[in-house]
Amino acid sequence: MHYETCDLTPPWVEDPETIIFHHGVAAETAIWTPWLSFLATKYRLVLFDMRGYGQSVKPDAQYEWSFDAMVDDLRHIADAVDAKKFHLVGESIGGTTAIAFALSSQKTRLLSLALSNTAAKGGLLGNVNVWREMVRTGGQKKWASQMMEWRFHPGALDQDTYHWYLQLHETCSMDTCLGLADMLIACDFTQELRNIRLPTLLLSPDDSPFVPAKIMAAMREEIPGAELEVFANSRHGLPLSHGEACARAYLEFMERRT
Repeated sequence: MHYETCDLTPPWVEDPETIIFHHGVAAETAIWTPWLSFLATKYRLVLFDMRGYGQSVKPDAQYEWSFDAMVDDLRHIADAVDAKKFHLVGESIGGTTAIAFALSSQKTRLLSLALSNTAAKGGLLGNVNVWREMVRTGGQKKWASQMMEWRFHPGALDQDTYHWYLQLHETCSMDTCLGLADMLIACDFTQELRNIRLPTLLLSPDDSPFVPAKIMAAMREEIPGAELEVFANSRHGLPLSHGEACARAYLEFMERRT
């Protein structure tokens, strides 16, 4: 598993708190870049490529994906950076993994939770169960182009960033993407959300084709004390297209609630 740390905290801060970031499908650590300048002088930041993406191990097509394994991967990252307790930020399936972590035996390690464009029940998601057929009939490049449309409104990213992210989609492992999609569609943590007893921030796009804002609004009602912020003119790529706004909202939440 590939991970990076970013720590610009002052030397007189002896033990800065740690934030671990968990990205979603067809992404890697760099999607969090717009957040770093807002947080790196106050927290130790840990970013990692989830299994199957970036510089982390690529499972074969027979790998059995499970949220238990995803939770275990996250635990190993926390252990590797000696984060006995930490804040956790997850986006898309990374957010669903964060929910699973917060409900697991590891939950006592968490200080807070932030979930961006995240669903707790895969059956509520839109436009995921069509991926396999889309790839079969049009190939990975067609899937990649459609994913970018689902992630971003036109002009939401500069050209360099757009083409970088498009290339990630065009070259990532489709076995990984489809395996994760199947796992996500089958999951349902909704009945357990009330057991999350952490300061929790929900960051929602107003126009995600995968996770409509009403899904995250329903999560706010289930997680005790959760707060919800909805971002205008955003789709499923919220953490990148609106990274600065998300980071500002998150920092304000952290200073107030933790």
